Amino acid sequence: MNNICKLSEAITESLDEYFTHLDGQPPHAIYDMVLGCIEKPMLEYILNKSGGNQSKASEILGINRNTLRKKMAQYNLE
Repeated sequence: MNNICKLSEAITESLDEYFTHLDGQPPHAIYDMVLGCIEKPMLEYILNKSGGNQSKASEILGINRNTLRKKMAQYNLE
C-alpha cells in the first residue's frame, strides 16, 4: 500500500511541475499524457517479471490477454 502512496505523490509532483512550466499555454490531453507515462513502464516491468509470458502478465495485471497485446502494440513493446 505504501508504494501506491509514493506513486500518487510522484504523479502529483509531476503534474505540479507540468503546470508550472506551461508558460501561459493551456493544458492539453493530460489524461493520455499521465497514462502513457505510467502504463508503458508498468507493462514493461510486468512483462519482464513474467519472463515475457503474456498470459502470466495479463493475469498479474488483471486484464485480458488481447487487451495486453493491444497495449503492447500501442507502446511498441512487441
